[in-house]
Parts: sequence; C-alpha cells; structure tokens
Amino acid sequence: MSGSRVYQAATWSLGATVWSSALLFGIYILVFFFVALLQGNGGQWNESLPNLYDPATPRSTAGIGLHFAGGGIILVLGCIQLLPSIRRRWPAVHRWLGRVYVTAAALTAVGGLVFIAGKGTIGGVVMDIAFAGYGVLMGLAAVEAFRHARARRFDQHRAWAIRLFALAIGSWLYRMEYGFWFLLTDGIGHTKDFQGWFDYFMDFFFYVPNLLVAELVIRRKRLARAGVWQWAGAAALFAATGFLLLATYYFTRYQWWPAIAG
Repeated sequence: MSGSRVYQAATWSLGATVWSSALLFGIYILVFFFVALLQGNGGQWNESLPNLYDPATPRSTAGIGLHFAGGGIILVLGCIQLLPSIRRRWPAVHRWLGRVYVTAAALTAVGGLVFIAGKGTIGGVVMDIAFAGYGVLMGLAAVEAFRHARARRFDQHRAWAIRLFALAIGSWLYRMEYGFWFLLTDGIGHTKDFQGWFDYFMDFFFYVPNLLVAELVIRRKRLARAGVWQWAGAAALFAATGFLLLATYYFTRYQWWPAIAG
C-alpha cells in the first residue's frame, strides 16, 4: 500500500473515532449539567471540577453554565457539520447549523472567559493563562470560520472550521487524558488544587496538540506528496486513534453511558 493511501486511511480512522467519541461526550455534557440544573442540584457540577457551581458568585456561575451549554452544542453540531454528505446534499442545513455552531462556540469562549475573570480557575495563574488562551483561540476560530464562509472563501473556511472543532474537543480530551493518567499512574503529578507538575502540563496539553493534528489534517494533500512525512503523519494519526478508541471505551462504559442512560 502506498504512503498516500496509508495517510488517507489514518486521517479517516482518526476522524471517525473523534466524531463518535465527541458526539457521545457532547450528549453526556448536555444531559449531566442541564439535568442537574433542572433538578436544582447545581452542586453536582462540582463533581466534574471543584468550585464550578457557587451561588455566592452568580456571574461566574452563569458564565461557566454558558460555557458548558455552548460546549455541549458545539461538540454535537461539530460532528454533524464536518460530514461531507451534509454539506453536499443539504447546503442550507449546513449553513444554518453553521450559524448556530459558530454562535455557540463564541458563547462558549465568552462564558469561560467571564468565569476566569470573575473567579479564576482552581489551578491558579498558570491555569488562568492557559484556559484564557484556549478561550481566545476558540473565539478567534469561530469568527474566522464565519468570516471566510460569508466571503465564500471555502478553503479557508474549512481550515478554520477544522481548527475550531479541534479546540471544541479540548474539554473532552481534558477529561479523557486525566482519567487515563489516573488509571495508569494513580495520579502522579496531580494535586487537589490542580497545581502539580502534571496539572501544569495538562493546562496546555488538552488543546495545543489538537491544533497540531488539525494542521496535519488541513495539509494532508500536501503531506501526501511529501514522501517520508506522509508515513510519519500516518503513524502519529494512528497512535492518536488507538489512544482515543481505548479511552472512549473506558469512559463510555464507566461514566458517560451510565449518566446518559440514567
């Protein structure tokens, strides 16, 4: 099999895995956080991360609620928006869902930034900087995806939409990577105040590598003509796929599906 075909297969396998897992996590987020709120049990949010829900800071609590609501929407819609069949067969649906998607992404970014500005993260200055950077990048990607679509620069629009989705899955990867780390190492480098060395590493790792993978996907046609790089890119994508498949199985079985079904 040629290197270009291997690279294409790696791209599709990673895409299908991310699509399925992110869709499940998006549904889980919407069910977990909104059901808790409707039942008057907002304190349940703190099972995900400490100090998210706090009646004493209503503005910050509203901000993080907006962040989770928008985050669940962009995970679900992002999985739909990236399907080529939707774009080809129902372009009007793609456009309208795109408007909702971009709006939700912008609100996700704003909600997170409001929370950080009003209350700060549990992990202190390093987490504040990393998470604020994540929010700014998500807002930028949303604006750029919309701007290029309006100008009918569809190649640029698609590139920014891929970057936006890569950022959108950050919250999903954050939980999966932490869970996997605890499973393998029993939490080495993690502290209760999220200021251990592994916590500082994760402050950036949950979204920076995603953007690097997104650039591989965006440039896959050029990489497919670049000899050894197509094999290196394929190896990286297959490794990411294997990790995500294993992590998705674990989290779906023990966390996501029980919450969705219950």
